[in-house]
Amino acid sequence: MSSINWTPLCEIIEAHQKILLSCHVRPDADALGSELALAGFLKELGKEVRVINPSAHPKSLDFLVQDNEVRYVGDGVTTEDFEWAEVHIILDTSAWSQLPGLANFYRKTDSKKVVIDHHVSSDSLGAEEFKDITSPAAGCLVFDLGKALNCTLTPEIATLLYAAIATDTGWFRFPSTTSYTMQIISELIKAGAEPHQIYELLYEQNSLPQLKLMGRVLDKVQTDFDGQLAYTIVSCEDFSATGTTPVDTEGLVNYCLTLAGTQAAFIAVEQRSRQVKISFRSRSAWDISKIAESFGGGGHRQASGAMLNGPLSSAVTKVLAKFREMFDTIEK
Repeated sequence: MSSINWTPLCEIIEAHQKILLSCHVRPDADALGSELALAGFLKELGKEVRVINPSAHPKSLDFLVQDNEVRYVGDGVTTEDFEWAEVHIILDTSAWSQLPGLANFYRKTDSKKVVIDHHVSSDSLGAEEFKDITSPAAGCLVFDLGKALNCTLTPEIATLLYAAIATDTGWFRFPSTTSYTMQIISELIKAGAEPHQIYELLYEQNSLPQLKLMGRVLDKVQTDFDGQLAYTIVSCEDFSATGTTPVDTEGLVNYCLTLAGTQAAFIAVEQRSRQVKISFRSRSAWDISKIAESFGGGGHRQASGAMLNGPLSSAVTKVLAKFREMFDTIEK
């Protein structure tokens, strides 16, 4: 059970009618599933709900959206769309760097601001925070909030929350997974979530270009620090050669951690802007959120990210230098 006292948020929701939901840039299944599940709970309570995110979600998550309208900054969203809201709830982040574009609208409105998050990295967003960094997923927090609101767990909401929690726990293999996590999962299955179908929709819909990209990326895997770090890179040339985009690299960093003896991993993905997106993963004593934060990013101890300026080779060199500092500290 979350350590959060949900009563103040329940009172905020009860006292207001128009509620806007947002999550972080490049929404993953936890962010998108959590906000759409919360939207479902709020609509059951008779609230008017809008969902506006900093950027579009990947096509692979379209199955989560269904009949919901999800808009994003840059797609005709105006200041009026944000001024409409009496309450603005941000889910799955409390960092300005994760709200590009949207932050400008957020700052201009007089709406009541709320954050629901489970990440270590944090900024002051001028919001009332409902945060539990021990929670394995934002989906777990939304599940608890739904209970506190006495809302119905429909098959649709159960599917959204299952996808959210399963992905952010690495399909329940990360150390953040607890017995309570599995209690929630049991409730979601009872309510109609179908694990085999959700897994198929999340992980077994690859295109041939995506598989070819995976082959190129895995062929570039390197190790350092006596095999304790594994990493790989993806260049714009790789995308051109395979007919893919940066979104298609989602999850590839996890393959680096399958190497025996590895304690940490990262993937450096060159963007069209020539910036470089770094996704970090780790286990044991390697707290890679600190490395991500040093580059203006953030996240969890064992799953974080950051955006660096290019070129690609320079970004990788900088990241390796930070890992050297961490490795030397651990060695001592």
